[in-house]
Amino acid sequence: MSGRLFGVGVGPGDPELLTIKARRVIEAADIVAYPVAQHGRSISRRIAAPYLRADQVEVALTYPVTTETTDHPGGYEAALLEFYNEAAATLATHLDAGRDVAVLCEGDPFFYGSYMYLHERLAARYETEVVPGVTSFSAAAASTGTPLAKRDDVLTVLPGTLAPDVLAARLRTADAAVVIKLGRTFERVRDAAQQAGVAARSVYVERASSPEERCAALRDVDGPVPYMSLVLVPTADVVPACNGCRGSVVVVGLGPAGAEWLTPEAQAELAAADDLVGYETYLARVPVRRGQRRHASDNRVEALRARHALELAAAGARVAVVSSGDPGIFAMAAAVFEQVEADGADGQAGVEVRVVPGLSAMQAAAARVGAPLGHDFCVISLSDQLKPWDVVERRLEAAGAADLVLALYNPASRTRREQLDRAFAVLRRHRAPGTPVVVARAVGAADETVTVTTLGDVELGAVDMRTLLIVGSSTTRVTAAGAVYTPRRYPA
Repeated sequence: MSGRLFGVGVGPGDPELLTIKARRVIEAADIVAYPVAQHGRSISRRIAAPYLRADQVEVALTYPVTTETTDHPGGYEAALLEFYNEAAATLATHLDAGRDVAVLCEGDPFFYGSYMYLHERLAARYETEVVPGVTSFSAAAASTGTPLAKRDDVLTVLPGTLAPDVLAARLRTADAAVVIKLGRTFERVRDAAQQAGVAARSVYVERASSPEERCAALRDVDGPVPYMSLVLVPTADVVPACNGCRGSVVVVGLGPAGAEWLTPEAQAELAAADDLVGYETYLARVPVRRGQRRHASDNRVEALRARHALELAAAGARVAVVSSGDPGIFAMAAAVFEQVEADGADGQAGVEVRVVPGLSAMQAAAARVGAPLGHDFCVISLSDQLKPWDVVERRLEAAGAADLVLALYNPASRTRREQLDRAFAVLRRHRAPGTPVVVARAVGAADETVTVTTLGDVELGAVDMRTLLIVGSSTTRVTAAGAVYTPRRYPA
């Protein structure tokens, strides 16, 4: 009868942080195996030492390489692959002889633990049980008195071995984060934290819960640091507006609908803001964050919304003005700059205004059907609320005569229907009845509908303000599979 395999998490360093079950398994095992570095010391063995029996057989699994270089012909990965294969074979010998084997693993065996590679090789062949352990970041948070995440915050765990730009992007968008696997990566991790704007609240911890534990503010730490160290990035508390100092306004594009359309940059700006300003429907798409103030308003008061945002910023607040799609395309960015210019030199001087782009409705609609915007195109709003209809009609005539693909925003409302019919009458003077037309409504929302039809057959009765229309050029095609695209080349 074969022995049983146990993967035992021994926790972060303090022997008293072993679970009762881990201690019982260790004390009962015939064989206790543990990883050992080239210098001959094993952290997991040291943690478990108080619970080892004198008559137990210990198997030291010596890594061929940790932070050193290797002369293995296959390099680092091949050296480790060979090591785990040989280690698994060694343990299998004991298991086949009917001996129970406990493999010690610092922290938790399935949380970046070395045991998992042995588990992959042996678990299918032997009765196996994994005993979870206290993770290093749990101990680090407890040691430093650092609550990591609150309420609906999402905790992100990141390896420091990620590329610095990737790490910075992840830190920028995380509610709270832990960065592990430091050592040689420390300088890059610290730089990424600074780039992401989270360094000021980040805490460095090495060898958590062990006698050698060290804790400090990240900004106070210089390398080198040991591999067994980490950085805690707790949830940010929104800082109240500062009296007498100037804040900033950032106009943020939310994309067409849903969190999956939000860029990391936009997500970071929303998280950092003291105040959120926007149309109530769009503002409802932004998760509530403790300490943030929200200023919702009707969709038809863009100028008042822009002025309110600038006034808040002038009082010292970091303000995010939210906008659906891309804020620079028929949206709030222009409204904010209009208000800045209207205020002039006597207005909100010193307030920084930035724009963070978002995925536009026309991009989302085009992607749903293929690549109808693959060649020259133009974008026109059919709304005549802020410009005369004869201007809209002249632009439609010009675009039609130029044989441009058209993306049509704001095509029709409950009270504005006639203009849509007139617009299509203009386009039919320039395009054949078989010209592809994409009718995309509520792209990204639960009630999304996307229809591919033709200029001759398009039904305009259901078109509303949530609809975006794409009218092809003379070269736009529909494939046998139903995809719509406009070739990159135009006939001579």
